[in-house]
Amino acid sequence: MKEKGSDVSEWWSTEIIDMAPGQIRFRGHPVEQLIGHVSFPQMIWLMTRGELPNEGESKLLEAALVAAVDHGPQAPSIATARMAVTCGLGLNGAMASAVNMLDDVHGGAGEQAVELYLLISAAMEEGKSLEQASSEQLDRWLKNRSAYLPGFGHRFHKPVDPRAPRLLALVDEAAESGIVSGKFSSIARGLQVLINDKKGKPVPLNIDGATAVIYAELGFAAPLARGLFCLSRSVGAMAHAWEQMNQGGRNKGPTPPNYRWSYTGPNPIE
Repeated sequence: MKEKGSDVSEWWSTEIIDMAPGQIRFRGHPVEQLIGHVSFPQMIWLMTRGELPNEGESKLLEAALVAAVDHGPQAPSIATARMAVTCGLGLNGAMASAVNMLDDVHGGAGEQAVELYLLISAAMEEGKSLEQASSEQLDRWLKNRSAYLPGFGHRFHKPVDPRAPRLLALVDEAAESGIVSGKFSSIARGLQVLINDKKGKPVPLNIDGATAVIYAELGFAAPLARGLFCLSRSVGAMAHAWEQMNQGGRNKGPTPPNYRWSYTGPNPIE
């Protein structure tokens, strides 16, 4: 017979946090030993991975998080945060509204890019060359998953997304120091060559593809890449929502009031 109340204590099971009166432990680490000694990127790693990263791993993760914080009010997530504020929502509501916009099309490409990199990596482990594995998985992805290749191309930044070269340079430095393998950087660069050849023009590695390199190099599972992007972009959402609060404005929609949409139904008003 179970002890009274055991069904309640067993309802949730977690290795993340343990608490008792006057005690809090994250992954076995007393919180007072973490405060003032562990950075926020290190804490993210600890909470999601169960252990603390080394300094080099932490710095590489931090670089990826910094690079993706914002991309301006034209990004649907950021525009949503600002519009939410003008409708009366507070910061938490504005941030939640923004994060809810980060799905497969806007915000999910990093996760998908990690998936693609891992497929190529697995094919290479079976003995295929980088070129062969990349070509096969690229064709398979375009045929079976999507006509849009995750992590490559940008409607605004052409021919180079300024964030990508810097992130790859940091990966190269980390690989030279033995912090990461550099394998996924090579995969991304190999894909870049293939895509450029297919398109006949430069197609930039974008922020999703570049941060995906870092997340894959650091061993994060693909779904966590999207979660990390949400954490990063939340900073931009908060900043824009706060700025909009200070600027004022009520019920601001996606376009100024003098602009109208295209009506395609019957009996248009002339």
